[in-house]
Amino acid sequence: MTTPASIQAALRGDNALPLRPVDQVMNLERLGSIHQSRLSFMRTLVRRIMRERWQIKPVQFNLNDQGYGTVIYEIHTPNKCYSFVLFSDYLSPEERNDRVIATKWDLTMALVDGEVDDIYLEKLRQNVPLQEAGRVDARVFVLSRANRSARNFDYVVAQLAKGEQPDVEQIAKVGYLYRTTAVYGSGKLGMSDWEKVASRHPDFARPFAAEMFVCLMLRNFSLIQAEHIARHQAPETCTPMLPEVKRFFGIGNSTGLGMAPYLINHPLLINQWVEMRELALARVRVLGTLNPRIAAQFQELLQRCAAHTAETVTEDEWQTENNRLVLQDLQQLQQHCSEGVSDWDSLLRWSEQHCSLQGQEMLVSILLELYPELVNELEDYHCAEEFLDLDPVMPVSELKSVIEQRYRWALDYDFSEEGSRDIFWYRSEEKMEPRLGNAAEEDGKDKQMALGVAYAVRKCYDQLSAYIAEHPDHSTARFMVAQPKLRGIVRRIQSMNRCIYGDIQANLLDRDILPMHLLRAKLAFFGVGKFDPRSRLWVRNTMFQGAPLLEDIGHCFNDDWFMPLAPKV
Repeated sequence: MTTPASIQAALRGDNALPLRPVDQVMNLERLGSIHQSRLSFMRTLVRRIMRERWQIKPVQFNLNDQGYGTVIYEIHTPNKCYSFVLFSDYLSPEERNDRVIATKWDLTMALVDGEVDDIYLEKLRQNVPLQEAGRVDARVFVLSRANRSARNFDYVVAQLAKGEQPDVEQIAKVGYLYRTTAVYGSGKLGMSDWEKVASRHPDFARPFAAEMFVCLMLRNFSLIQAEHIARHQAPETCTPMLPEVKRFFGIGNSTGLGMAPYLINHPLLINQWVEMRELALARVRVLGTLNPRIAAQFQELLQRCAAHTAETVTEDEWQTENNRLVLQDLQQLQQHCSEGVSDWDSLLRWSEQHCSLQGQEMLVSILLELYPELVNELEDYHCAEEFLDLDPVMPVSELKSVIEQRYRWALDYDFSEEGSRDIFWYRSEEKMEPRLGNAAEEDGKDKQMALGVAYAVRKCYDQLSAYIAEHPDHSTARFMVAQPKLRGIVRRIQSMNRCIYGDIQANLLDRDILPMHLLRAKLAFFGVGKFDPRSRLWVRNTMFQGAPLLEDIGHCFNDDWFMPLAPKV
């Protein structure tokens, strides 16, 4: 959806709202420090489902006593009917593998346009369990798979079978029964592409809405399946899970380097996501009124975020230290605000002087939570036309000025320094996953992915400067004829000059680059929590923890599952 004139006016001009500067916001470490918020995609999806009262019912539930079989849900929205088709199969311990290269999984599933008859179900049954090795058609939006949590699934089933609730403290350590290992959409493997989904299916016309919905449905099924198995194991003693315990379960996710290239390859879209978040913050800074109710809610959210952070379990030293700093920041904020807050702008500026980056960004998420009336409408403007257009008539002198103004951060890197170009990104043929290579030690740099934007800008600037020395009055078109290999980066430079934020400001070729920041940034926009890095290259996390259950649809909903806490049972 195009950003309306009212929002464009708020972003630009003499009377624009006070947006944080681009050098601050697009810093990679800061982007890697943001948290879930009211504008995260999981939150916006759940709000829509609850507001529109989607009808989600199983029309086929054929599971044996061990939970294996086929399930079909029909989803009726105000616009259309969709089907969620899931296959549950036995997976032996030696076949269990969470990597992309796995060939079998506990669950495989698909989100499909329309109702599913027996013939189409059989076609799905022959292909969906194969995932990448299968083939689906354009009726399918999303394809996914998941494996059981080794620490939680059997334990929860056993507890329910003997008539007891699972221990909440254990759930807090691993807050899910299943973990996804891939969620495919947007035209992959024969599925419907994004243009078709966005134009024909308004229910999923926001970025990653269909993918997030599949994860929400998986979370719902995991709870039902656990109860189903427990009921068959011990029908006389089995007890259902308490609703508040169910809501504390999310769905697990393992995310590796596959997410990182997306942030670089979709700069206009990422700019839009950042703009909406920053506009929401600017609205709060200027228009967010303070009263006793808001002040009390603010203090409650500070305490909730501290408790949620304390409940987050990780063995990673880096993340443990980040969590410790956030807890320290939240305590400082509570002390600083104990006698009241004069205005949010002053508090944000105070946090920039006294808190870590993650603490500062936690405060941003809390402030957005306080003012749904200022924030929620911006969820409709997360889409962007992703065309990087070349402006051939732009004078080369103007192009040089654009680089100097918009890409000063890239020109500030010294690419002759040791280590500044040690890393190259490539896609592994064997494992079909992005990888990092060391230019000094490994072959394959000739097949690298074009993610080194800063270095590409530097090369373009140097060649452009030399060209201008000889042809100061030429246009960009003439420069492109002379240097056709630079067309891609010039197109990017010119297109991003029309944005407020634009490119992530980092040299992704530096040997000290921390890809975890890229993963964190995208996952935070999704709305995940409980980050648990397993290395500098991949992270486990939890999705939809605290979210409403499907049986909550149609009942009172106050959208208050930000930073969920373990229930008291």
